Amino acid sequence: MPYTPSGFFCDRLIRERERRDGEGSLNKPLRFNGQDYNTLKQEFLQRKTLFEDETFPATVESLGFKELGHKSNKVKNIVWKRPKEICENPQFIVGGASRTDICQGDLGDCWLLAAIACLTLNEKLLYRVVPPDQSFSEGYSGIFHFQFWRYGDWVDVIIDDRIPTFNNQLVFTKSAERNEFWSALLEKAYAKLHGSYEALKGGNTTEAMEDFTGGVTEFYEMKEAPKELYKIMKKALERGSLMGCSIDSLVPARFETRTVTGLVKGHAYSVTAVEEHKESKVRLVRLRNPWGQVEWNGPWSDNSKEWATLSKTEKEKLQHQSAEDGEFWMSFEDFKKNYTKIEICNLTPDALEDDKIHKWTVSVNEGRWVRGCSAGGCRNYPDTFWTNPQYRLRLLEEDDDPEDNEVACTFVVALMQKNRRKERKMGANLFTIGFAIYEVSTSMHGNKQHMQKDFFLFNSSKARCKSYINLREVTQRFRLSPVGEGDQGALLHHSNVTTRLTRYSILVLTMSPQMDGTGRLNLQEFRHLWNKIKQWQGIFKHYNTDQSGINSYEMRNAVNDAGFRLNNQLYDIITMRYANESMNIDFDSFISCLVRLEAMFSKSVRWSSFFFSDILENNLYTKQNSTFPFPRQVSKDAK
Repeated sequence: MPYTPSGFFCDRLIRERERRDGEGSLNKPLRFNGQDYNTLKQEFLQRKTLFEDETFPATVESLGFKELGHKSNKVKNIVWKRPKEICENPQFIVGGASRTDICQGDLGDCWLLAAIACLTLNEKLLYRVVPPDQSFSEGYSGIFHFQFWRYGDWVDVIIDDRIPTFNNQLVFTKSAERNEFWSALLEKAYAKLHGSYEALKGGNTTEAMEDFTGGVTEFYEMKEAPKELYKIMKKALERGSLMGCSIDSLVPARFETRTVTGLVKGHAYSVTAVEEHKESKVRLVRLRNPWGQVEWNGPWSDNSKEWATLSKTEKEKLQHQSAEDGEFWMSFEDFKKNYTKIEICNLTPDALEDDKIHKWTVSVNEGRWVRGCSAGGCRNYPDTFWTNPQYRLRLLEEDDDPEDNEVACTFVVALMQKNRRKERKMGANLFTIGFAIYEVSTSMHGNKQHMQKDFFLFNSSKARCKSYINLREVTQRFRLSPVGEGDQGALLHHSNVTTRLTRYSILVLTMSPQMDGTGRLNLQEFRHLWNKIKQWQGIFKHYNTDQSGINSYEMRNAVNDAGFRLNNQLYDIITMRYANESMNIDFDSFISCLVRLEAMFSKSVRWSSFFFSDILENNLYTKQNSTFPFPRQVSKDAK
């Protein structure tokens, strides 16, 4: 559930139309920044010049904004070069893409590189993200492209092949092979997607895993992991799931600090295999450090005595190597003792707990939090909690598991906030988000209205996420009883603790009355309006308890009391247009708002349907600029 950028309503309608036409699918990805790979490639081949990407130029702006910004000493000696200027005979991929092709440079994006290493284990997934038919010889024009999943859509990102170097060495990600460049170019495309290289500093492996697959990620804390964790991990890898792990560092200054065992705190690792030694029954886990070096030195490490107990055939099966390449084995027991968290990105949300693959019903809802209207905080704020976005769902089918006698329906809820990484250069950070699930009684079935404050005061949640946390996405799996005839449904209610204002371009449906041509009210119309204003005055007094105006959160109730039932988008618009800097709405603005609503919904006159697009240039609006502009007519009159 994102804080959306400008153009929310307009973009949303456009995207809904595009999705109906298949735009944004794997076979028809969106063109990032409107750039078409085939068109540009042919254009520059015909011109016999190398492509230079003006939307992600070879300048400091693409490097970063603070540590890699204009004033940083780190960028002074960086030179952007094409691979043919760095080495002889550059290759896109040498001998097939593998996990050893990813070595971390001077950028804190180990989380990204750990995900790329996992991606190389599944060739089908890898070549979806990294189209293989690209080279530095045949058809070369300095242009490359990569595909990522981005908030529900697949996008095709185009880059030129100019890469940051220092002393003719790649500054950021590089391959163990000096003349191989697919991993460096992939990192550049991902940096472009998020605005700069610096935007990639710090993150969770799951974020990149999802962006490479469109999958659903689940976390397991080792201290709370299920007994079947080894089985879960093995099945996940068999199904092509991506897996990462890390060791928490409680002290930020000790991030990426090497321990005496060779492991690194606050650092992301890839889980690349799990195997069980048949004779000794020892369960093993293979991991990779994206640095391409610094490995575990305990039991089952590269040169440990445990390997002497295995035959040559068994060693070959486990692909055991003694090289310092960042990859190593360790026992599953040591894995649980030393790592604190494991992340599994399932390509589909199929249950990992059993051997059967289920078909899932997927529902995606997009919306936003708006300060003063729909950003109500957590349960600690009962007066505003109810204003958070709400969605209804019905659990209709029980799990088909012959070994489980419990009647329950498994479902996964994933709540994601958008664009926060890209907006880092403007000071944006991830917000603390979470969600709760409530039962809806039979008597409330058919009620599509936003649940009010009293519902949440007198009903406890049926389930909720483990914690409110500042991650891009909060995901959790639940098992609840499915509904039968006349049974209860569920209400998904999610919130954020911190809120902000944003700018929007709005596309809404509004109405314009057909008057008598004079632009004046007759006596009957005036009497009707005057009675309405007196009624609205009473409503205003009821909610204006402190004489400062109606609180923007209470405006929803005041509008309801006036007889209007609006959707969440209209409540958001009202708050942005009529609330002052203190998020209160004064009497004049209140009356102005209700007069407009009355005109929109009155049945006593004929109406014309209009769409209008209105770019709101400021976060807050005062009375003098709160009027609607004259709309542009796009449809015929309707009675």
